Amino acid sequence: MYSKARLPELGEFLKVCRAQLSPRTVGLPESRAPRRVPGLRREEVAQLAGISTDRYARLEQGRAPVPTSVLATLVRVLHLDDDQRDHLFALAAKVECAPRRRPAQKVQPQLTRLLDELTGTPALVLGRHMDILAWNALAAALLTDFEQIPEKKRNYARLLFTDPGFRVLYPDWRTIARSCVAQLRVEAAQCPGDPELTALVGELSVADADFRQWWAGRQVPYLRVGSKRLSHPVAGDLTLDWDSLTSTADPAQQLVIMTPESGTPSQDGLRFLASWTAAPYQRARDTTA
Repeated sequence: MYSKARLPELGEFLKVCRAQLSPRTVGLPESRAPRRVPGLRREEVAQLAGISTDRYARLEQGRAPVPTSVLATLVRVLHLDDDQRDHLFALAAKVECAPRRRPAQKVQPQLTRLLDELTGTPALVLGRHMDILAWNALAAALLTDFEQIPEKKRNYARLLFTDPGFRVLYPDWRTIARSCVAQLRVEAAQCPGDPELTALVGELSVADADFRQWWAGRQVPYLRVGSKRLSHPVAGDLTLDWDSLTSTADPAQQLVIMTPESGTPSQDGLRFLASWTAAPYQRARDTTA
């Protein structure tokens, strides 16, 4: 059986993709008649895909599964890139995750040991739905004091969209936030009906208009590595390269590390931040241990 939970989202994704194409883009003649909605009409997509308009309409309405052959054709017709293609196939997958609550994640011991060793590098461990499971002293000094955030609220996406300090910290906030939404969309496609993710998406949709718009949008690629610019009140302007390492013991846990290029002002600023904050933060951890 196909996952019924995914079909409505699959239909919404097809609508968004259709709305962002023009007849000229797909090789159809332009019509002078005004269009009631932006983008291609359903019948135009159906014509290009070689299926009936009624059948395509049922796909967008989430009322019918999509055979693999039709999916492949829609990838071509809608000009989807590789990430969008993967997202489309994930939404149409036959295997569905049971919509049930899973046990709370506990950070893997080996990741904790790595965090303790990375004294000069900001690092944190992200779990499902970008939950913040653990961090080192420099990550707290760079981003925020995670200890002051209730455990159930420690989520990177939530902080990006609800904490004003994060908007000030990241000059490229919109780029980072859009990539964050894309990552959550990929998780939603892989496991539809996940109650924790559903609750998080609902919370952020109410809290932030940008999140609502981007969640419904077509953009699904997200960055797996890259650079981030930060404007820090103590360390100044920083440019840090970031990468993530997936735990083999629990693939849903990732160690995210941020490093500056050697010999740059960013390296100097990060070193100053480490010397300025490491000692008092370590004392605070020793007190609570």
